[in-house]
Amino acid sequence: MILVSGHDIKKRYGPTVVLDGVTVEIYAGQRIALVGPNGAGKTTLLNILAQREEPDSGQLSVHPAARIGYLEQQPEFLAGRTVWEEARDALRDLVAMAEKAEQLGRDIARTSDEDQRQRWGRQFDQLQLELHRRNGYHLDHKIERVLAGLGLPPTSYPRDVTQLSGGQQNRLLLAKLLLQDNDLLLLDEPSNHLDLEATRWLEDFLVDTRQTLLVVSHDRYFLDKVTDRTFELYQGTVDAYQGNFTAYVRQKADRLEVQRRTYERQQIEIAKMEDFIRRNHYGQKHALAEDRRKKLARIERVDPPREIAASPMAFPPAPRSGDIVLRVEAAGKAYDRTLFQGLTFDVLRGEKWAVLGPNGSGKTTLLRCLIGQVPLDAGRAVAGAGVKVAYFDQLLQCLDPELPVVDAIRPNHKDFFEGQRRDLLARFGITGDRVFQRADNLSGGERNRAALAFVAALDANLLILDEPTNHLDLWARGALETALRTFEGTLILVSHDRYFLNQVADHLLVMDQGRFHVIEGNYDTYLHLVSQGLATTARDEPCGDSDKNALEKRAARNRTREARPKRRFPYRKVEDLEADIRSCESRIETLHQDLASPELLRNGQRVKQAKAELEEQLQALQQLYDHWEEASELN
Repeated sequence: MILVSGHDIKKRYGPTVVLDGVTVEIYAGQRIALVGPNGAGKTTLLNILAQREEPDSGQLSVHPAARIGYLEQQPEFLAGRTVWEEARDALRDLVAMAEKAEQLGRDIARTSDEDQRQRWGRQFDQLQLELHRRNGYHLDHKIERVLAGLGLPPTSYPRDVTQLSGGQQNRLLLAKLLLQDNDLLLLDEPSNHLDLEATRWLEDFLVDTRQTLLVVSHDRYFLDKVTDRTFELYQGTVDAYQGNFTAYVRQKADRLEVQRRTYERQQIEIAKMEDFIRRNHYGQKHALAEDRRKKLARIERVDPPREIAASPMAFPPAPRSGDIVLRVEAAGKAYDRTLFQGLTFDVLRGEKWAVLGPNGSGKTTLLRCLIGQVPLDAGRAVAGAGVKVAYFDQLLQCLDPELPVVDAIRPNHKDFFEGQRRDLLARFGITGDRVFQRADNLSGGERNRAALAFVAALDANLLILDEPTNHLDLWARGALETALRTFEGTLILVSHDRYFLNQVADHLLVMDQGRFHVIEGNYDTYLHLVSQGLATTARDEPCGDSDKNALEKRAARNRTREARPKRRFPYRKVEDLEADIRSCESRIETLHQDLASPELLRNGQRVKQAKAELEEQLQALQQLYDHWEEASELN
């Protein structure tokens, strides 16, 4: 059953075309990811599908019985209502139904009128069937489970909703949507404002739900687990792909390769025809040239490949520091409660650390203590020899909002000519007249990239980054991952993006309820330890390498890593490369079989095309082998 369909949907705001002929169909039971770069129109499309906004043209059809729930990014609550009342309001029809069934049960027990008893009994049975169909029993327990899963504990239930933080209000809004009995959920960045534990809970909830999903998210782990189909919105139109985000990336690459070959072949053919027409327009072959001109006019032009690509990001070479970049000894900090105490660890040159923990566990406070913005209550944090620190603040306070961005990224102490600053901004995807825009007039993603450019301008060898992926789309996050993986200095970061953490970090500092532990490895390592029940025992409190031999061994490993050859290829998992190798080898085998086919050999043009593709596949296979060898050695 089709719940919602849109045909040739168009939408523009002033001169800007946002949707330019979008056609989509959403069937019951589908779990769809809606992806696209920032500004592509994803939220606009959700608004139209939710009937919150009218398209300029096109046809929108919604099944008359479909119940659609839409998660908006800006919650609005009225004062005077508690968290519990707001959450229970999401189930008001079921609550009313359950209360009516209870009242009927009491009335049936009291009446002596047999006819009345039978009438009420039939009503009671119908209500019970509907409650059973809609899972309308134990409603209070259901509310408690959803609120707790999203990080709203029982202590928050009596609070006035207007007293909640913005993040808590967003979680309450999401809880209400999940509690409702909708057929289709339209979710715009549902994991925003959730910590890792709440995000994992939400994933499990959505995997188990029978509701149809259309999800916008920049969380690649989330999309991979929750969705099984992908809509790509780019340049005003939608292309559909089977599978989750990872499958989409592979299929997209395959499509691009086919489109690129088709486009290039047609361009070669068109160039030949145009050359023939130009050379013979006034000669003896004028009639042939005119015939070619008519044929050229009838050709259906193949569009160039629609490739989404973020501008690559790059940090300058890091000055060399000592082996021990940062030493933290018995550090402690508390406000109304203890955030951490006895925190002890060493960060060595070239290591890339990520700090994990629930919201409110003190991650940002720790980063600010490490750079001296906030004083420690106990212990100390000491930078090593030759260490120069650059700090990325998730509030982007390093940028003066009133200055043109080309001036806002200039460190006060540095001679930095405008041409150099423009070159640096270009490395982070800000070019042309955008460099002269005031910083507060940039989009969220542009401000984030400008702040990263400011960090790069400091020429530091220790980057401390607090949520550097905020406001970045999926492609910009990939570019930042590559830039940080290839950065030769040391890194300490906080991020809710698990895929990003997995690609960048090689050490984790996990904080929770004043406790902490260090894990040597990435996010996958952490998940493995959690699954084995070992995460809370890995170098647990205190977690530092106080043993001199352990420090020397880590330093030796880091020096060995620094001595390794630099990557020629972007980082990819070995198993992903092996899958591509198998696919390429299979295609080569098919082409060999085709070239041995008598039917193909009778068609000279097809033989030529098959040989050309075979040559391309052989070259691609050799490159995949080289990439695999590098990944096997350096990953």
